[in-house]
Amino acid sequence: MGRLDGKIAVITGAASGIGQGAARAFAREGATVGLIDRNAEALAATAGEIGDAALPLVTDVTDEASIAAAFDEVRRRHGRLDVLYTCAAVQLIGEDAPVHELDIDVWQRTHDVNLRGVFLTCKHGVRLMMESGEGGSIINTGSPTGLTMSGAGWHAYSSSKAGVMALTRIMAADYAPYGIRVNGIVPGTIATTLTKPLIDDPETYAKLVAGHPIGRVGTPEDMVGIALFLASDESKFATGSHFFVDGGLSVR
Repeated sequence: MGRLDGKIAVITGAASGIGQGAARAFAREGATVGLIDRNAEALAATAGEIGDAALPLVTDVTDEASIAAAFDEVRRRHGRLDVLYTCAAVQLIGEDAPVHELDIDVWQRTHDVNLRGVFLTCKHGVRLMMESGEGGSIINTGSPTGLTMSGAGWHAYSSSKAGVMALTRIMAADYAPYGIRVNGIVPGTIATTLTKPLIDDPETYAKLVAGHPIGRVGTPEDMVGIALFLASDESKFATGSHFFVDGGLSVR
């Protein structure tokens, strides 16, 4: 038996990075997985790799009509939602800056995906969970930058992730009576397309490695275990918490 046998899950940002790694793992453990991403080509490739357990949903998380249509399709096909994992995010490296230098467009583009996108996804995901009346697990992706000096210089990104982490906590309190658990995963630096510009620069990469007491940056596979735990019934007494899987970055 798989740890997620029979569960219906939706993952945003599922065509690459942490979301893609989770989608593969959730399917291996028995879940049917709705894959949300705006990159249609990469999404099709990921769905093809996963096979029949995948439901590709080309969706813009910043557009409420697009999000609503994606969850309507999950509703039409399966009638319920058990797990929602929000991984879609942007980090505008080279554009993000301290507030006195920060362009309003950079602020807005960052918050549109990272905070508005999580809000819209949770809004429609929670509605489907409440309709089924069987509870569920919501997992949001935070960042040490929302809490620590590791976000120095990235004021749009850091504030957007702090907002996600605050939203996670208040949602946990309000939806616990419905059997809906809401937790956050807080990764360190993970080698993905999002962080590629940082990792490809030798000087920056060395600083990133040095900032993680464990001695390396992470991979999407490093994030799979905690996501499976939170998606499964193994974590049925956990809500309102943030689980740090950051190689020790946040203890510096």
